[in-house]
Amino acid sequence: MVAASPTPVRPDRIRPIGLPVIDLTRKRSDVVDLIVRASEELGFFKVVNHGVPRHVVANMEAEAFAFFAQPPPEKLKAGPPNPLGYGYKNIGFNGDTGEVEYLLLHTNQASINHRSKTISEDPNKFSCTVREYVEAVKDLAVEILEMVGEGLRLTDPKKLARLIRDGESDSVFRLNHYPSLISTTTTTNNNGTVDKDNNNNSSGRDMSSQQGWCNVVNGGGVSVKGVVGFGEHSDPQILTLLRSNDVVGLQISLGDGLWAPVSPDPDSFCVNVGDALQALTNGRFISVRHRAMVNPYRSRLSMVYFGAPPLHARIAPLPETVTAQTPSLYRPFTWAEYKKAAYSLRLSHSRLDPFRTVADFVDNDDDDDHRNGFHGLNHL
Repeated sequence: MVAASPTPVRPDRIRPIGLPVIDLTRKRSDVVDLIVRASEELGFFKVVNHGVPRHVVANMEAEAFAFFAQPPPEKLKAGPPNPLGYGYKNIGFNGDTGEVEYLLLHTNQASINHRSKTISEDPNKFSCTVREYVEAVKDLAVEILEMVGEGLRLTDPKKLARLIRDGESDSVFRLNHYPSLISTTTTTNNNGTVDKDNNNNSSGRDMSSQQGWCNVVNGGGVSVKGVVGFGEHSDPQILTLLRSNDVVGLQISLGDGLWAPVSPDPDSFCVNVGDALQALTNGRFISVRHRAMVNPYRSRLSMVYFGAPPLHARIAPLPETVTAQTPSLYRPFTWAEYKKAAYSLRLSHSRLDPFRTVADFVDNDDDDDHRNGFHGLNHL
């Protein structure tokens, strides 16, 4: 049967575009230029030849699927989220919902070890798998931020990278699981075999008659109605690195109601600029708005590392980004201050605007320009 969603969204326009894919083994100066350009124009890019071992990714994905495959009573032992832990549909504490279940962990190893006891029957294996994955992805984030520092011609090119390398970093790791919309006992794969997990790839089937969905044809400006797994928002931290299974769903905002789908790629990581990096670069880099749509036939898993500074870290435009022509756009604030303010907001609210040096904005829930809010750490 078709499972109707309580969160249909208004029609939007999908425009497939060529998203930046950056090979990190290219000449370093070229890579630096490409990262800076992508961060300025979209706030988003993919990296390949990134150095994260495939077995590290595969092991983490296997542990994640094993957790989400458990019966609800078992998963609930890891919740409720506070904000860390297991949650389902309720995103944060202020009423936002989505078609998602998730597991949010702090990257501090002591915290991972403690929470693993309620997550897995083999907590030692789970915590070791998370630690190995997080360390590998953090190293990648550090490398990217070091190149950002070079591209911005900072006096200290490693200044940004140290914010997430710091032992007191407030970075978090999130596993998101988006169940498929269609619930059946068994389905048939394209090759005719039975798929008891309802995880078959049926992307060629027409969903136009199903509630909440219509076909999206390749080409610009096509209207589409879908079902939101996680609503439009931008990430509050410095840098986000995301890896998903081979199921589409992630979309980034191009503005004016246009959305660009991000194709899944097992050999790449998606990288996007967060609010803190937008503030640190004085608005030069874009904290990209994005959302996750539910796939009608296949469940989607995303594994997301959010690189954040320590709670006491001071966030303010870097001196190299402030000139007479480009005065400071944001007043200084600490990461702890930013988090505290953000906890009171919904996904549809603005975050950075209240920290601007000139408060000439209008905070309107219905304004498309302010639909990129954040709920503490409970986000995509």
